[in-house]
Amino acid sequence: MALPIKNIIGVDVADKFVLFRPDINSPIDENQKIVSKNRLKKTVPTLQYLLENGAKVAIIAHQGDTLDYQNLIPLAEHAKILSELSGYPVRYIDDVCGDAALESVRSLRRGEAVLLGNLRYLTEEVSTFEKDVKLTAEAMQSTYLVRRLAPLFDLYVNDAFSAAHRNCPSMVAFQKLMPSYAGPLFFHEYEALYKVMTEAEKPCLFVLGGAKISDAFGMMKQVLEKGTADKILACGVTGVIMHVAAGVKVGEAYEKWLAGKDLLAFVEPAKELLALYGEKFVLPVDFAYEKDGKRAEIDVKDLPLNDASFLDIGHKTAKIFAEEIQKAKTVFTNGPAGVYENPLFAYGTEQVWKAIETTEAYTVIGGGDTVSAASKFIDTEKIGYVCTAGGAMVRFLSGKVLPLVQAMLTAK
Repeated sequence: MALPIKNIIGVDVADKFVLFRPDINSPIDENQKIVSKNRLKKTVPTLQYLLENGAKVAIIAHQGDTLDYQNLIPLAEHAKILSELSGYPVRYIDDVCGDAALESVRSLRRGEAVLLGNLRYLTEEVSTFEKDVKLTAEAMQSTYLVRRLAPLFDLYVNDAFSAAHRNCPSMVAFQKLMPSYAGPLFFHEYEALYKVMTEAEKPCLFVLGGAKISDAFGMMKQVLEKGTADKILACGVTGVIMHVAAGVKVGEAYEKWLAGKDLLAFVEPAKELLALYGEKFVLPVDFAYEKDGKRAEIDVKDLPLNDASFLDIGHKTAKIFAEEIQKAKTVFTNGPAGVYENPLFAYGTEQVWKAIETTEAYTVIGGGDTVSAASKFIDTEKIGYVCTAGGAMVRFLSGKVLPLVQAMLTAK
C-alpha cells in the first residue's frame, strides 16, 4: 500500500540542519550494556544517506522509560555503535535540549552528526506524562523540547515506526513546524505489517507468547474477527491464561502469581475469545516447571500442580506447534514460548524458533524480546522480515490509528 507520506530518500539535504528521530531503544543487560543492535543496525541506512549527502544531523532518541526505569540510561554506547556501524563519527552530548545541546547543534558541519541526550530525561517525553496529560499535537508545539530545538532545523526526519504508538513531542509535534519526511525503515515496517494484516497468504498463523500478555490480548480479537489469523498458537503466559479461561485449575502457587501480576484480569476476555473462536486456538498440552533443580513436565490433563510455576511449554506442545508452523503459509510471531533465558526452560522457545527458521512460509517477527530470543537460537537473516516495532506493531495489527502515522500524513 503506497502511503502519501514523503520519503527522505532523493531529497536534497546538503548543508541542511536535519533533526533525525529514529528509535534506537535497545535491550540491555544487568551491566547496562546493549545486548541487541537490531534497531541500531536498521537506523544506519537513513543516517548514512543524510551524512553522505552533506546534511548536518542532530539525532534525538530515547532509551527506557518510567515503566522500565532500569533501562533509562545515557546514550553514549548508542552513539559509539552508530559510529561503528555507519562509518561516520557520531558525537554524543548528555544533554537533550539545554544550552550545551543547542551549541553542539549549531557547531555541526556538513556531513557531521551528534546524538543528543536521552529524550526520556524530559517529563514531556515519558509515558506517564502522555497517559496523564494527554496533550494534542498542536499543544506539544509549546513544549520545552520543541520550543528549544525547532528553530535550529531545516528538516525533520522520522524513522521510528517502532515508536509510532507514542503520542509525544519528539514523535508528532515537529511535523507542522518544518518540512517533514519518513525514512526507508518507516516504510519497510509499515509495508511488512500491512502485508500480514491484509495480504497474508493462507493459512496465516499467529504465534503469541511472552510475559507481556497485554500485547497478545491487544490484537487477538481483531485478527480473528477480520480473518487475518487462521490459527493462534498461544504460548507463554497467554497459553496458561487461555487454559484458566477454559476452566483448568493450574495450581495454587501459579494462580497466586497470576493474581499478583493482575493477569487474571485477562481471564474474562479469554473466555469471550474461546466462545467465539475456540476452534482457532492451539493451546499447550503440557508445561515445564522446576523440580529439585531440574526440568520437569506435566500434561494439562493432570493439572493442578499446587507448588509449581510453569516456565515453558513441554516437549509434546513444542512438537505440535512446530508441525502447525510447517503447515502455514504466513507466520507472525510476537513473544517467546517460555523463560528462554534460563537453560532449563529454553527448549520450547528454541523448538518454535527452529520451526520458524525452516518453514517455507513468509515469516514476520517483532518486539524487542522476540528478536532477542530469535537471535539466540536461529539465524534471523532467514526470517522474512524482522520488525523493530513492539507496541506499535501490536496497535497496528489491532487496527488502531498510530499517532506518528497520523502526524506524517498531515505533515508540512
